[in-house]
Amino acid sequence: MDFANSPVQSGPHTPKLVRFSGNSRDFFGIWIVNLLLSIATLGIYSAWATVRTKQYFYNNTSIDGHRFEYLATPIQILTGRVIAALLLVAYMFCIHYFPIVGATLAISLTFLAPWFINQSFKFNMRMTRFRNIRFSFNGSYGGAFKVFVLLPILSVFTLYLLMPWVLKKIDEYLCNNIQFGDKPFSTTLSTSTYFSAAVTTLLCSLVAIPLVLGGIFAVGGTLAGSSQVLFILIPAYFACIYLLKAIYQAMIRNHIFNSTSIDQVAELHSDLSPAKFAVVEVTNILAIAATLGFAYPWAKVRKAKVLASASALTMLAGADNVFDTLDNAESSLGDEAATLFDIDVSLT
Repeated sequence: MDFANSPVQSGPHTPKLVRFSGNSRDFFGIWIVNLLLSIATLGIYSAWATVRTKQYFYNNTSIDGHRFEYLATPIQILTGRVIAALLLVAYMFCIHYFPIVGATLAISLTFLAPWFINQSFKFNMRMTRFRNIRFSFNGSYGGAFKVFVLLPILSVFTLYLLMPWVLKKIDEYLCNNIQFGDKPFSTTLSTSTYFSAAVTTLLCSLVAIPLVLGGIFAVGGTLAGSSQVLFILIPAYFACIYLLKAIYQAMIRNHIFNSTSIDQVAELHSDLSPAKFAVVEVTNILAIAATLGFAYPWAKVRKAKVLASASALTMLAGADNVFDTLDNAESSLGDEAATLFDIDVSLT
């Protein structure tokens, strides 16, 4: 089903299109001010920049006339980054002057990583609101340790042949622990789809990489110096990476969305064309490189529009019977811990 070109329909069980109403001109103004102030304040303003950027994209994303909201404050982000920076400095100091202590801390980070991931995802969910209802995340340390530490280690012993299955388990863990108010998300993913996406990406790489390398060497023979070859090689390398990444992400995104529902509230849909998304990603990264980064706002808005146009929700009968389970009486300890590291954890 092509959501972007489908006729507008009404009714409780017809797909509601996701719409993104932002534009590159408005976001460029926000982005350039964020960049200049972040440089002028030696990075301090980056917390405000993060909030302004997320608020712009959330507020311009809507479903059936209802917009998303981003609730975090710059002080929350800044506090987390300051603490994270202090911890990083302490870690680097120990690595340099007390190697044994540093090695112990490095091992400890392996066991702390699942907690950081849980807290980051929990923070990002709690700071997202739709129709005056906030999202939440209920992942456990044991569940996160299993999918983010144990299973990846297990895949090493299979020469990474099990990695598609591991990635499936990670996505299931994340998705099945999200709630919209008091309604849980539910998904059952297919291992075969993940293997199919991995194989498709591998086959594409066997075609794309030789073509790109052949083109570089052909052009390189007419250039005078190695620096000119590098000028072509670096963008071509990133273009290949983004091409393969986009193909995989589009296939997995469609599978996750089309296999996920919110209990009695909505069913998710995605119809993202891997070929179209690959073209968007590759041309975006090339445009950013060619303009020394100034095309970034245009690329980010363009990508947001493509993803939105390929997404939809079918609202169910219980959509108006959702209750926000997060109230002011709830302990703030989790929020404070969640801001320690501003890690961007998300589904594919």
